[in-house]
Amino acid sequence: MSYAIIGFGKIGQALAKTFARTGIEVSVATTRDPESFASDAAAIGPTIIPKTLAEAVKADIIFLAVRFEAHPDVAKALPTWQGKTIVDMTNAYGVPPEELGGQPSAKVVAQAFTGGRLVKGFNHLIAAVLEQDPAVHGGRRVVFLASDDDAAAAEIGALAENLGFSPINPGGLSEGGLLVGARGNSWGQLIFKDLIKFD
Repeated sequence: MSYAIIGFGKIGQALAKTFARTGIEVSVATTRDPESFASDAAAIGPTIIPKTLAEAVKADIIFLAVRFEAHPDVAKALPTWQGKTIVDMTNAYGVPPEELGGQPSAKVVAQAFTGGRLVKGFNHLIAAVLEQDPAVHGGRRVVFLASDDDAAAAEIGALAENLGFSPINPGGLSEGGLLVGARGNSWGQLIFKDLIKFD
């Protein structure tokens, strides 16, 4: 299984740190030349591999860590996303609900990535929290993973556990997606909730 993070701002780098901590190799890409962020990647660790967008989208599982407005540009990188799982880390805060056709933002993103399986997740924590060790006081930090595809949610759930998190599935994109998304100028109820699960 291969992994890529598209977008290497604060959130993309925070997620890369969780991969580096567990020694799982992940490609990182932006629309820029990989040379421009190679030193940032190297500073995180040797398992963080800078690539071009065209190379990175060959991965099986792709984390979308770009601004919501930029997702259509990433979606154009492949004619079909068949066989790939996309983890939507975007937040459509400030985007009027009318622009989304009244749908949760994750549904809009899912439509852009034709043929792909979409999981909304890893987007409810701020970068400074996401990059911390998810083992906290003997428990594990929660990540919410909403999807209309149970197999995709389970696949990302297993990866989240490997990264040290405790995954919780709040339901499909229309229900769970709203809990972990933004609508216009309001945030879903689970956004920014830093929760720890104890087994």
